[in-house]
Amino acid sequence: MNDFFKDMGQTVLKRWKQENFSLEKFPGIAQAVLDERPPAQHVDLPALMREFLLDDEQPLQTQSGFGQPELVAYEHPRFYIQLLFWMDGTTDIHQHEFSGAFHVMHGSSIHAHYEFEKRHAITPNLQMGQVRMKNIELLETGRTVSIISGRQCIHSLFHLDTPSVTVVVRTQNDPGTGPQFNYLPPHVALDPMFSDVLTMRRKQLLDVLEQTEDPEYADLVIEMISDLDFERGFYILQHCMGALANLGEWGTALSVFETKHGELAQGVAATLEECVHRDAIKGMRSSIGEPEHRFFLALLMNVTNRADLLALVAQRFPNVTPTDTVLRWADELMDTSDDGCAILDALFPESLDIAIEDQGELFLAALKHLMLGQKKAPASLKPLAAAGLKQVKAALAASSLRVLVD
Repeated sequence: MNDFFKDMGQTVLKRWKQENFSLEKFPGIAQAVLDERPPAQHVDLPALMREFLLDDEQPLQTQSGFGQPELVAYEHPRFYIQLLFWMDGTTDIHQHEFSGAFHVMHGSSIHAHYEFEKRHAITPNLQMGQVRMKNIELLETGRTVSIISGRQCIHSLFHLDTPSVTVVVRTQNDPGTGPQFNYLPPHVALDPMFSDVLTMRRKQLLDVLEQTEDPEYADLVIEMISDLDFERGFYILQHCMGALANLGEWGTALSVFETKHGELAQGVAATLEECVHRDAIKGMRSSIGEPEHRFFLALLMNVTNRADLLALVAQRFPNVTPTDTVLRWADELMDTSDDGCAILDALFPESLDIAIEDQGELFLAALKHLMLGQKKAPASLKPLAAAGLKQVKAALAASSLRVLVD
């Protein structure tokens, strides 16, 4: 067992015992102890990893799949201290059934806080409402943040560095604060631990039909959606969205779901479209290793307006105009081939009669013009004309770069 975390655990235990193990007091105690002796300043990470690999005397480890990996550094029946390594990690928007505090020991993260308003329970495991971001911040190495169980602390983390390491001092479980919902903006909350075995098997069987290109696939999915309850219908719709879109049947399936469930279904389309947007950025992250570009992806995935995005860019790179920084990233991430020009997943419109070698410069000029909110297009955009600029804006608005032009 690592001596630093053993001492930290004993300090937390002593202080919490003095407060009669009050769950309300625990987050403040955990945060104070982490801040008094920050692991970022006092723990030699390579030495800790070597000790864990070579010394059998370690606290009882969990079978949790959270973290890449999770190491338990101190364990007590009421609470424990864990180290979470993140190689390529992005957490879902979630709440907790435990309380405590977390500390950025190595790396940095984008941290977003949310609230869930106007909630309406469809079942105990699925709710509709309004997922709204309250604030977003950059967490650098050494920061400590409290964790409150339940809906008071709905958040997500996009880890920027490889690896990022977080130290968490947390209770085992806070009774009455479950389920530990995940949130799909802008409208859905669901319990990720809920298991409907029949729905799981049905999704797997639908995958067989999709992969074998069964001609009845779309008709079967639509027939299921017309008959299933809201919860099961939502999960089938979510699972089959990509395949239905490829077959040109997504609009039909969604319409059937909305007709069956009426007002309850409002917001489902926007939520599933946002899932596609976020998954696309997660997919791009797996092939992008440059730290600045990963930071850019984190902003594109989590920030909801251009002003907040530019503010976070200015915070991280204070000596450069944030618009110039974003345009540099866009230029670096641009790809030009025989098929045309693309910035990430934003494709220069094929319908415009622009030579491929000229598309990149025009794409960047249009992006700059739209980001600055200029009323009059500069001379550099003359080859596009008004109609062409409108098409370029539509292409950007349909991509992961949409927050920059909305």
